[in-house]
Amino acid sequence: MNLEKILAISGKPGLFALKIQTRSGFVAESLLDGKKITVGLRSNVSLLTEISVYTHDEEKPLAEIMRAIAVKEDNGPAISHKEDNAKLIAYFTEILPEYDEERVYPSDIKKILNWYNMLQAKGLVSKEEPVIENAAEILEQVVEEVKSEEKPEKKAKSKKA
Repeated sequence: MNLEKILAISGKPGLFALKIQTRSGFVAESLLDGKKITVGLRSNVSLLTEISVYTHDEEKPLAEIMRAIAVKEDNGPAISHKEDNAKLIAYFTEILPEYDEERVYPSDIKKILNWYNMLQAKGLVSKEEPVIENAAEILEQVVEEVKSEEKPEKKAKSKKA
């Protein structure tokens, strides 16, 4: 699941895919209808990768919650965000039992489920763990760096007088 270029823009419904950056902002494409809009630098924009949900111990990244929903629903759609609050809270408790009920409101749960269903309809969510595409290359580089640090330095030869 790659949420790196998915945006939530304050005052605009739905989610947007970041397309290109301009001098005065950027161009984003709506995941709802495919329309492109220009967004100024003064707009309140959030990347989904930067959003977290409060738990009793820490904050849980939104990508992990989306993956948990995908696992529960076997990559299918979640319940509608239009269900009553009691159903939404019960559902979200199944997904993230340790969420902080005092700081996570039903409106937040509705937004998360709405976003999940939008992303799921576009095929952007997955129950698979994220895999680093070039993990083998990165591992090779790290091994080479460690080997180069372990080599003992050659002692300078002393000249006989």
